Amino acid sequence: MKKLVISTVCAVAACGAAQAADWSDTSIGYRYGTKFAEPYGSNDIHKNILDLNHVSGFKYGTNFFNVDLLMSDKKDPSSPDASSGAQEVYIVYRNTLDFEKMSGTSFKSTGIRGYGLTWGFDYNTKSDAGYNSKKRMLVLGPTVNFDVPGFLSVSLLVLKESNAPTNEYSGTSVPRYSYKTHPMLTAAWGIPLGSGFSFEGFFNYIASKGNDEFGAATKAETNFDGQIMYDITGKNTFKVGFEYQYWKNKFGNDHTGPAGSGAFAKTPMIRAEYHF
Repeated sequence: MKKLVISTVCAVAACGAAQAADWSDTSIGYRYGTKFAEPYGSNDIHKNILDLNHVSGFKYGTNFFNVDLLMSDKKDPSSPDASSGAQEVYIVYRNTLDFEKMSGTSFKSTGIRGYGLTWGFDYNTKSDAGYNSKKRMLVLGPTVNFDVPGFLSVSLLVLKESNAPTNEYSGTSVPRYSYKTHPMLTAAWGIPLGSGFSFEGFFNYIASKGNDEFGAATKAETNFDGQIMYDITGKNTFKVGFEYQYWKNKFGNDHTGPAGSGAFAKTPMIRAEYHF
């Protein structure tokens, strides 16, 4: 797991250097909550989450990279004997090619800052007893950048996702399984509110991805993650705040079916970030 994180960080850093960043913002962060939930599992899971986040602009667009290290308590066990909590690494990379920067032609209009093409990937590995996710996902689609204080980007992405889980309770593994290609409407924003406060976060609406690897129908999922942050230093160096995540039909699992209430997470968190 550590090798995976290190190699990915190095690869993205090399990519950023090669593209000669015009500007960049890198941060390390921590968040904590006691109301996490997992499909087919428990509610009220405690998680400590460390993250590394990087966003930068280059000649033709922007890069975004995030690594989360999620550490659960024993309610999300790493083994059938529930002696320790699961650990997960989740990596997101997005590259947006800006049409104005590439063509030299302005596409600005009322309320619109510009347009782009976004591509990237999600990659995770988790050491839990019931599923042991090994998600791999490629994304591609158009992006609209709205003309607001701060930023607001909305994308319509096509997702190509697969997984190869292992159930340690039964000792069975599933060969890598590809879900039906499906769309996602996604938004990301960072809006200054004044007096050092900002409203930040993301929203994903992900359509059903067909049947899962066990033959059950998946459901559309809604994932909203919003943060009210306060810049203590006034220089965008150290921020603290409150975060709330609303995740219905988590990972496409029907929260009214066998996956149970663990597929519908409503999670308040505290959050802190150091930017450099």
